[in-house]
Amino acid sequence: MRRMSVPVLVSLLLLGGLVRADENWPQWRGPGGQGVSAEDGVPTDWQPDRNIVWKVGLPTGHSSPVVWDDRIFVTAAVEGDVIPGAKPVEHIVDGKPWVHPDSVAGDRKHTLKLLAIDAKSGKILWDRTAYEGAVHDARHRRSSFAGPTPATDGSVVVAYFGPEGLYAYDSAGTLLWKSVEKFPTLGLGTGTSPVLYQDLVIVQRDENNGDHSAIVAYDKRTGKERWRTKRPVQISWATPVLVSAGDRTQLVTNGTELIIAYEPSSGKELWRTKGVESNAIHTPLVGHGLVIVTAGYPAKKVIAVRAGDVADDKRVAWEYAKGTGYVLSNILYEDYLYLLSDNGTVTCLDPRSGEVKYEGGRVPVPARFMGSPVAFAGYIAMTSEDGDTFMLKAGPSHQIVRTNSIDEPVYSSPAISNGRIYIRGAHHLFAIGQR
Repeated sequence: MRRMSVPVLVSLLLLGGLVRADENWPQWRGPGGQGVSAEDGVPTDWQPDRNIVWKVGLPTGHSSPVVWDDRIFVTAAVEGDVIPGAKPVEHIVDGKPWVHPDSVAGDRKHTLKLLAIDAKSGKILWDRTAYEGAVHDARHRRSSFAGPTPATDGSVVVAYFGPEGLYAYDSAGTLLWKSVEKFPTLGLGTGTSPVLYQDLVIVQRDENNGDHSAIVAYDKRTGKERWRTKRPVQISWATPVLVSAGDRTQLVTNGTELIIAYEPSSGKELWRTKGVESNAIHTPLVGHGLVIVTAGYPAKKVIAVRAGDVADDKRVAWEYAKGTGYVLSNILYEDYLYLLSDNGTVTCLDPRSGEVKYEGGRVPVPARFMGSPVAFAGYIAMTSEDGDTFMLKAGPSHQIVRTNSIDEPVYSSPAISNGRIYIRGAHHLFAIGQR
């Protein structure tokens, strides 16, 4: 099947037209970073005894799987014993030492891994240790040092572990290069995932007080730093997206103080507008001529911006201030925008105007959500921390048509490729499809 490049796919999404997408799921939230698949024949019904092709045990981690042809890549973090004398980097807030009340594991040994899995059989093809030892900073008790999702183009696979480094491997598992830059994460860990653009690996690397926040591009083959642009924003956990606007590709970033777009080949700033004024965690959404940037804590924010060459006072198209969750990103699918809260409450908006189609739609049982939804075959698939996937029928009315389950906790987001859904549970990776 002819492969579609990420910039071409994003261009189609921005214009509001969706064609059959790349069969690969090469990065966080798949083609274009949007969580949307246009594949046919993906199963919409599964249970532990139905439509599970295989499952394989994995070390712990919250990163999502990525898929290229017949290979799946996933990162993992194995926690070891306390290291005598080890402690995370000190954080200064308002001139005083400060420790987040939910920070843990900064005094322990950690083994950070990248694994390759055969998509047909579930067999682990190789298991590489990228880093082993003490960590620079702690993590949130509900997070993982394997939080960022890897990215691949089939020849190179890139794994990011924040201050423990950025690592590039070939498809056989040979380390090509690594780049390690220590920086504080407020004791909460790293959330942003790498983005591939042409021959570059791009990382949004924001930190505590913003004095050293930056977005950085590395040569995909050598790891040499190609450009670095300072960012006037505080720490974030969001992954940027590539957007085709007019005759150029833009890299749009979420941020507390500012939403900023860059030229991905050079790092040149193209435009900026007001930020989400909250923890910047969510990935921006692209479609219908807009980029929709969201946040969920402490304030709930939805800001729809025009990515083209427009006057500053025309940049923001509309805003909304309800419905979003803390960690999980939202989703734009076909004609509607779906905002999801931490407990699975759904709000549906018209992405072109911000008009509310419905709000307060609920899943049928009490649930909590950390992983982000995916969309395919006319459904929004919302997977809870209990491992239940609620199939929401796409459209302007709320209808949960089915509840699927893998019967295992889930803290990551699904991947869709070649007619299968891959869900990473707390202990296993599940392949869901027809045998």
